[in-house]
Amino acid sequence: MTIDTIATWHQVMKAKDTKGLYALLADEAVFHSPVVHRPQVGKAITFQYLAAAFQVFGNDSFHYVREIVGLHDAVLEFALEIDGIAINGVDMIRWNDAGLITDFKVMIRPLKAIQLIHEKMAAMLMAAQSKTA
Repeated sequence: MTIDTIATWHQVMKAKDTKGLYALLADEAVFHSPVVHRPQVGKAITFQYLAAAFQVFGNDSFHYVREIVGLHDAVLEFALEIDGIAINGVDMIRWNDAGLITDFKVMIRPLKAIQLIHEKMAAMLMAAQSKTA
């Protein structure tokens, strides 16, 4: 059974459903951060980044502006405001034949927004790591 990847993504994002998120990721998933130079390879680390993003990005102002969806990939443009800073970005998502996400890339603008997201994501990831240590 093939998953409707983008519809499922919207559901898990809206609900901040980390169990649904984990189930949506392929074992070989890769996450490309706007602030980390190297791709983060594997389901576990991709899950950590995206679960942290649910917390950082998941305020009432977050919304998708438009979507371009193909057979196995999509670009979803988003906008939100955090701490008075208007943030604009895109999620570039690729999935396999089963509908599981294999590649997730986030791009953000402007520079002030990237710096803010870097700070907030680092705090969330450090908190998550201290819980598992």
